[in-house]
Amino acid sequence: MDRNLVFRTLGATLISSVAALLTVGSGPATAGPLYPLPDPDPIYATPSDIAEKSPGEVIATRAMPPLITFPGSTVTLVKFRSTNSRGLPIAATTTVLTPQWRAPDGPLLSYQHVINGLGTQCAVSRELYTTDPNLQIREAVALNAALARGWSVALPDHLGPTSAYGAARLGGQITLDGIRAARAVPDLGLRASPVAMAGYSGGGMATAWAAALAPRYAPELKIAGAATGGVPMNLVRMIEGIGTNPHPAFGLVMAAGIGLEREYPDRFPLSESMNARGLAARESVSNGCTNDILAVGAGRSVTEFANSMRLVTDADARAVVEENSLELFDGVPEMPIFEWHSATDPLIPVDAILNTNRRYCAAGVRLQSEQLLSPEHMTTAVLGIPAVVTWLDARFRGDPAPSNC
Repeated sequence: MDRNLVFRTLGATLISSVAALLTVGSGPATAGPLYPLPDPDPIYATPSDIAEKSPGEVIATRAMPPLITFPGSTVTLVKFRSTNSRGLPIAATTTVLTPQWRAPDGPLLSYQHVINGLGTQCAVSRELYTTDPNLQIREAVALNAALARGWSVALPDHLGPTSAYGAARLGGQITLDGIRAARAVPDLGLRASPVAMAGYSGGGMATAWAAALAPRYAPELKIAGAATGGVPMNLVRMIEGIGTNPHPAFGLVMAAGIGLEREYPDRFPLSESMNARGLAARESVSNGCTNDILAVGAGRSVTEFANSMRLVTDADARAVVEENSLELFDGVPEMPIFEWHSATDPLIPVDAILNTNRRYCAAGVRLQSEQLLSPEHMTTAVLGIPAVVTWLDARFRGDPAPSNC
């Protein structure tokens, strides 16, 4: 299946996955979450002393082979300590691209992009070196534009070590710890660099959560600004509008439920609510990336894989969804925000974006919001790039941030 279909539908399917799977109920108990096979490369392994390290502390670094997709840039993989949604220490990774003409203490852009997958090979650091055309980084043109300006670019594996697809808050924490770690690596020369963040759709979720969490989770980071586009701000609202009809991208629906169960095994017991067919499908995609997941779920629906409707009234399961809904989070960014979306986006509730923007404005956030004339979700991402780059460039220069609150 064409990967472009994934990106056109990502904003909705990521949240729809939660919504559809919340309508399933409890059946015979199973062994619990099905986690991905661990990456065989020891750079990804969790050290035994992980609990003794601080969030963002560097665990290991590795100089990676140069990439033809990013000519002239060095590539460094950084492993660091982060925290999962249950407050437990985890090992995470980010890949830092450094342009050869970078000035001392030049800007650092942490770019969070969409990761569609449940397997460790779907992580950005792996996709950078894949020969599979379906897994290659499609944002290379935009990232090269940033590198050409002398910006270093960090690409965090923001789904974490268990590929917890659908866990938006986790992505924000890993993003912040990835910035901490990148700045702490002496050879990268980023200690005094201005930092900004950007991302769209699923990557926008991680970026927006990082911006909102920063005052509490990483108050020492002075981030110049965050550009967030096409962000599904409220998972609960998406749940209210979901149905049980067959969907061409239902594989992503199932994948997000699996990812949430991995991140919240005691509160989102999805496997217990799957029938035999659902468990078999779960097994087949547990290490899959985009195309594998789509193929298994194409034209399927939640009713084919579920036993009952019990979880829809389960307080813990609903709380998991609420805790990953940025509109419902009481924190606000202390950095300037550039937010862009389609005024008629058919995949995400635009009013949830507007409500979040109003709350930010009322709290004094310097917010520049742009509604673009685009008929669908992913076209908006491309149309917004020129304004995003211009806005980020001004933040790196230290110009006063505009606001149209």
